Amino acid sequence: MTIDQDCPGLLPEPAAAELQLACVLHALADPIRLRIVSELAGAGGDELNCLAFELPVTKSTMTHHFRVLREAGLIRQHRRGTSKMNTLRAADLAERFPGLLEAVLAAAPACPNSPAPAAH
Repeated sequence: MTIDQDCPGLLPEPAAAELQLACVLHALADPIRLRIVSELAGAGGDELNCLAFELPVTKSTMTHHFRVLREAGLIRQHRRGTSKMNTLRAADLAERFPGLLEAVLAAAPACPNSPAPAAH
């Protein structure tokens, strides 16, 4: 795990070269986490606040899911005031595991256990 000293609000995450396939796949195996990654991918690189996700879980469970994603190297999180902002580490994932993220996201709508996104 590394922490960028130039950005004190950045939470610990593995460097791109340290990403482990088993950890990434484990993180993506959960339907809630897969939904988070899918929504971040749909944001086109924009940061999303943790509260922007309408998930059918408690706040503490949501915190757990974001931590698993961050520690696996799928997302980058930093604090902005009292909020945690999230971005998908798409470039790092593509460099380390070419095509993996695209393949998983393409198959995600076909997964029967994936909770549907909340209607807006």
